[in-house]
Amino acid sequence: MRYLITTLILCLPMQANAHPHVFIDTGLEFVVDDAGQLTHVRVTWAYDEFYSLLVLEDMKLDQDADGVLTESEERFLTGFDTQWVEGYNGDLVVTADGNHVALSGPMEAQATVEDGRVVTTHLRAVEAGSVAAAALSAKAFDETFYTAYEVTRPVTVTGPAACQIDRFDPDIDGELAQMQAFLLTLDADYDLEENDIPLVGERFATEIRVSCPAT
Repeated sequence: MRYLITTLILCLPMQANAHPHVFIDTGLEFVVDDAGQLTHVRVTWAYDEFYSLLVLEDMKLDQDADGVLTESEERFLTGFDTQWVEGYNGDLVVTADGNHVALSGPMEAQATVEDGRVVTTHLRAVEAGSVAAAALSAKAFDETFYTAYEVTRPVTVTGPAACQIDRFDPDIDGELAQMQAFLLTLDADYDLEENDIPLVGERFATEIRVSCPAT
């Protein structure tokens, strides 16, 4: 998807800022209890090579450029992306039977480098303690599309319940065509920052549905 988006960007007016600057490969682990209730979601973010390089250089890590962090470097890196401002949803929306599931802030953060890419994980708890996992939906996206998330890493369910996972990918070509058609109607003087920027992130989000039978 990132290559299609990059091609689109080259065709847009110079002031059109609604395109991704950071690409993240995402993985999700849904933690359920004995009763088939969702209690936690563990999130994996694997940053693109360029952004990873910027992070490592800014934090002065991997100075020998061997692509391997020492234990002390990993500890220093851990948590760099979990200092969230109040109200930030972690670019993750989870619903149960169509109702929003409130999640805690990030816990148990970990970070490392794999093949030149910064990879981090964090755990989020269901604020209500648990919620029925009979009909869960999860989408990882940034509304502003500054960051583009692709669910390319494993999606799993941890727990005793036998759960089904289904994946629904967006119509990337169709959504790109609609975005391009809109942006190409703007003249060069149109300032997206002073006008309403279309919040298109969700339109490019993969939906993960999880169904766990109650016991």
